[in-house]
Amino acid sequence: MSDQIHTASPGYATGQLARALAAAISAGTEADRERALRKVRRWEDVVSGMADGALAVGSRTPVADTPAWVTLEVAHGGFATGRYLAEVPLSEDETARVASLPDEVPGGNERERLNLWYLGDAGQAELLDAVRAGHFRVEVPEDAALPVVALLLDRGFPEQALDLVAELRPLMHRLRLTPRFEPVARPSDSAVRLASVRDAAASLRAVRVPAQLAKMRAAVTVWDPLYDRLVALWCRTVDGELPRLGEDGSVHGGWPCRTWPADWTAARAQWLADFADMCRTVAPSGRQTNPKNNFARLRRALEACPHGSLGLTAREVGWIRRAIANTVSRRGAPETEQRGAWHAARAATVMTPTNAALARVLASRLDRFPADGGLPSLDVATAAVSEAETTAEIPCGTTMPDRLVHKAARALEAPADELVRLGVITSGETLAAVLPQLTSRLLSAAIDDPVVAGLHEQTYTAFRRRRRGLLLLNLEHQVQFTELPWVQALASFKSPQPDNAAAARRALRQITMLALTAFPHALLPNPLVTEIRTLAKQAELELPLVEEVAADIFMGTFTTKWRDAAAVASRLLSGTLYANYYDLPADWSEPQRTVLRWGKRTAADFTELCRQRAGTTGGSTAANGMLLEQSQILTTHNLAVLVDALDLTEELREHAPGLAGRTLSWIVRRQAQRTDHLHAALIKVKNTAYAWRQALFLLSFCEPGVQMSLAVKLGTELRGSRLVPAVEGLLQVLEGDRFTPAGTMRRGNGRRFLGWARETNPFLGYAGGKSQ
Repeated sequence: MSDQIHTASPGYATGQLARALAAAISAGTEADRERALRKVRRWEDVVSGMADGALAVGSRTPVADTPAWVTLEVAHGGFATGRYLAEVPLSEDETARVASLPDEVPGGNERERLNLWYLGDAGQAELLDAVRAGHFRVEVPEDAALPVVALLLDRGFPEQALDLVAELRPLMHRLRLTPRFEPVARPSDSAVRLASVRDAAASLRAVRVPAQLAKMRAAVTVWDPLYDRLVALWCRTVDGELPRLGEDGSVHGGWPCRTWPADWTAARAQWLADFADMCRTVAPSGRQTNPKNNFARLRRALEACPHGSLGLTAREVGWIRRAIANTVSRRGAPETEQRGAWHAARAATVMTPTNAALARVLASRLDRFPADGGLPSLDVATAAVSEAETTAEIPCGTTMPDRLVHKAARALEAPADELVRLGVITSGETLAAVLPQLTSRLLSAAIDDPVVAGLHEQTYTAFRRRRRGLLLLNLEHQVQFTELPWVQALASFKSPQPDNAAAARRALRQITMLALTAFPHALLPNPLVTEIRTLAKQAELELPLVEEVAADIFMGTFTTKWRDAAAVASRLLSGTLYANYYDLPADWSEPQRTVLRWGKRTAADFTELCRQRAGTTGGSTAANGMLLEQSQILTTHNLAVLVDALDLTEELREHAPGLAGRTLSWIVRRQAQRTDHLHAALIKVKNTAYAWRQALFLLSFCEPGVQMSLAVKLGTELRGSRLVPAVEGLLQVLEGDRFTPAGTMRRGNGRRFLGWARETNPFLGYAGGKSQ
């Protein structure tokens, strides 16, 4: 196989740009439109950059003349846009600082002058004061660069400081290299949170009254009172009893336009003026604009008779009479108890406190806490509305809806497992988003100097939070935290700490079990694998952890860690249900055959085995998917490696029956969901097959009786579905049978469940646009 350099096709980016443009055109709200337009801008940058050669998508340095350490803006799918996240306009504070700088401070623009000033004595003193007090925030990794320079010089490392300045100097005119200064120190403890108080409050303030409810409330508060006044105006012109409807729908009673009170003309003019004012502030609904509606009929008639009924035809007077009869018969005459009761009942259904109003109350409560911090408890969110918070719309004692409490809970600082229990962390991806807060503290624990450790901690958290993975080809790897020049410079401050490895190992065990027990049906996502790998290094464990690779960018080969992980899986699972179901190789003791490709050692024997098992050499997306699925089967996608290295076997045996049952129940629910499009059906069968593999791994730690009981129960719940052959195959394996190389049974209809296939997948529940 050649080492031809692969490049990314612009087709995906062009398609994303078209979708973003369509979303911008069809956006329902201004906020939706702004979000869509931001996506349009990003994808325009990607497409134009790929077209003119400014972007080399697929490389770890995709932007021309840009070192790998620069934090890039990355669109969905790993496409760099060409923009730098640290290339931002000066803030108000920075603008004021630049205005106060002496004329002799050099620089070609304001950003460069500011960065260079921070390299002087006064600037370094300001940075050191902020870092020592903890009064700073690292939002993008580059924010820590110049504070590191200041610390190196202050602590007696001038050579390292000069080397770092030389690395940063070419981009000082573009990048912000200093943190945001804050009056309050950032708290640091063992708890984690998903969002800051500021973000949670902003999310609450973004809650809006639903459009339909807003129309209903406008009807009750604006249009109903106007309509009552309009009906009352016409009722004053009736001679005799007010018109009413008979049982047969005929109109009985007096006629309008027969008597004209002296103040009627003035009252008419006032009503029309009020109506015009309301239309300028509240959009009329169909009731006010539909020409056949009583409101619209009576309004048009009012406009047509400035001086009595001379401008009305007999037919129009008849319609006025019928309109009065309709409303009086159904709701009562104006200013009567019957009509008042109808209004009260109508108001009661729509005038309860809205989530938007309650969200503003809750956001105000959150404002009492440090904006960049978290909430110590949920009491602030669950407490009922107090007397001080009461408004005309919100009575005292109103409870906060669960939806709003959940929004506030995103800022709750608590152990990760507690956030999982509360439903704040809902997936492995979300778990990965909070783990850097723990990992950063463990990494920084190796630094004796607390000031340097605090800066290191914030830098790592910002790196994990803001640096998105690039689409990489040719076996290239993502830029690592330790590749940042200012992080490399901080290595001078590190000292070995044996207890740090033990703490990292404990954290690694807890996180692994948390991921398994919270989301047993799901693969460990790449961001979570990244955090686990970082913790493993801190725990001084060399683990062959593997990533999920996209089928459309797969290079057709695997590095040696995949083979190492497969060897662990075969050893750990030998003789188990998983090994029997997937026919895991019994022996990996043969010397490993490797091939050097793109400067990396690749496992030729592992790659060949995946091809044999998949029955394809790859090439197309589907064929690549089949190869990758076999790699995941052989390695258990990190489960065996983690369970083995962390001695989790006995702990997993305790939880396995419940976790396997939950995973199988997830499969049943997923199978019951409709898939009206082919792409959705393909995603459904792929994810279900992955969950199936997770379930078999967990079942392998259960007693045989439990395995059979859960499999029989699954067969009952999936009766009549596309997965019946999969269940039959599972039951036959439990009884001692084995699949043929084709994945079928020699007797019966049992079939091995796989998510990828070259042609139509037999488990694909989709045909001709209908879910099956």
